Amino acid sequence: MMKEQNGLDPLRHSTAHVMAQAVLEAFPEGKIAIGPPIDDGFYYDFDLPRPLTPEDLEKIEARMREIVKGRHPFQYREVSADEARALFADQPYKLELIADLAAGDKDEYGEQTSGEPPVISIYTHDDFVDLCRGPHLSDTGKIRPNAFKLLSVAGAYWRGDENRPMLQRIYGTVWPDKKALKAYLRRLEEAEKRDHRRLGKELDLFSIQPELGSGLVLWHPKGGLVRSLAEDFSRQEHLRAGYDLVYSPHIGRAWLWETSGHLDFYRENMYAPLDIEGQEYFLKPMNCPFHIMMYKSRRRSYRELPMRMAEFGTVYRYERSGVLHGLMRVRGFTQDDAHIFCRPDQVEEEIQKVLDFSLHILRAFGFHDFDIYLSTRPEKAVGEPERWDQATEALRRAIESRDLPYEVKEGDGAFYGPKIDIDIKDAIGRAWQCTTIQFDFNLPERFDLSFVGPDGQPQQPYMVHRALFGSMERFFGILIEHYAGAFPVWLAPVQAILIPIADRHLDFAAKVAEQLQEAGLRVEIDERQERMNAKIRDAQMQKIPYMLIIGDREVENEQVAVRLRSGKNLGAQSVDDFVAKAQEAIAEKTAA
Repeated sequence: MMKEQNGLDPLRHSTAHVMAQAVLEAFPEGKIAIGPPIDDGFYYDFDLPRPLTPEDLEKIEARMREIVKGRHPFQYREVSADEARALFADQPYKLELIADLAAGDKDEYGEQTSGEPPVISIYTHDDFVDLCRGPHLSDTGKIRPNAFKLLSVAGAYWRGDENRPMLQRIYGTVWPDKKALKAYLRRLEEAEKRDHRRLGKELDLFSIQPELGSGLVLWHPKGGLVRSLAEDFSRQEHLRAGYDLVYSPHIGRAWLWETSGHLDFYRENMYAPLDIEGQEYFLKPMNCPFHIMMYKSRRRSYRELPMRMAEFGTVYRYERSGVLHGLMRVRGFTQDDAHIFCRPDQVEEEIQKVLDFSLHILRAFGFHDFDIYLSTRPEKAVGEPERWDQATEALRRAIESRDLPYEVKEGDGAFYGPKIDIDIKDAIGRAWQCTTIQFDFNLPERFDLSFVGPDGQPQQPYMVHRALFGSMERFFGILIEHYAGAFPVWLAPVQAILIPIADRHLDFAAKVAEQLQEAGLRVEIDERQERMNAKIRDAQMQKIPYMLIIGDREVENEQVAVRLRSGKNLGAQSVDDFVAKAQEAIAEKTAA
């Protein structure tokens, strides 16, 4: 069935059009905006006379099934701007897009174009017509009536601008057959159970409070401990790999961001400047200019290179409220940032080392399945094309030297250089963009960096940017969802909880707790006046790896009855034996 398609996009794009037809039939006065395919589905934005209800979605779905059974052909046609305006005379959002298309500014989804006026194309099926570049299926009958579902409705500002109208966005999913749809819906159910926002509250890990401000994270003691353990491990591994740990301020003078190019290329994501003694200062959106200034603090020799600077540096970026999402998209976050200054002859070796190091760290946190991408020169870029080609080939050779499979993302590089992205797959198969390795020949030029070569003459270093976790906030959110809150023993905020059956067992529990703490374990005692089964259930809900039950027999034999959070009962064992097994799990970074 899917042979005529280029992946799933045509199927999803076509289903979005069918949905738009069904919505307009239900609301003839409605206005349509855009409806692209997305990962795992599609959406379409509507301006409707009233909010949609779950009952509305059921009726729209039912009408969609009737439409697809009609086997209406998807027909492509190119039109002039005037023809397009006549076709969409009562659709203001489409008219705005047509104006952009005619001017060559943006495509039909509002994305920036090259400046050349593109062809204005439309697709028609049944009596529905849409401004669209395609591609689509041959006809609606290629959409299985039992293989799609409308999932939810959310608010979405027109073109992502909070000053523009708020539209209703209907999200849906569609698959080649009913079996694939059911499998996806099961994954959605599992993802809901693992939602870091819900687990973060239940496990008391973090909060984001409106009174403080949207997109700003409060790390609670347990979440802060997990973060500290992750950072401490990472710092030690950085030191072992030859990095120097540095720290930089949270603000810097405007000239720093003018020189780096951020004010030209990134200003819309930066906060408004501060006026300090007549000088403009900006909250930093990146750490790189500060590391550059550390490099420039004195004259450098070729013998000092490579220099590897690493920092857990907090940065601030203005994200629109509509895209904020738990820990995954925030306005203040801490990057595990590194910058490597090296000679031209060291570039490929350094990139190979960064790749090896990144994969080593990610595997330590339980990730073993990766997607690797090479992103090339974007339309909005600085630097000579020849330098871009040189840098891109250096990254390509580094990936291929490690026999790593990868894909090329044309035009997806940073404005200052090509990059390698490493996506990690979590326990239920979702991909998360994580590590970024970016080549940069631009900033060394902008900041006039140099080192003294073997001949005594100044030479310009190359620079490699690297964020391994991406941000601690987002990586922590991924960890929560990957493990469903049940962190491996080494990361668990509480590794073992002692559960005395009665008050007479408290003294022995305190003695065991002291012994465990001396062995380096994080321990609590549940001293509540509750039944043992209730205490066990609460410990399981808190995802504590080990429950150590203490009753008369355990006190008499100086043992603990060990139970895992999975419910498995390991029976009674000596405290020393338990400590040895727990320490082994911690050293090997495994689950209980």
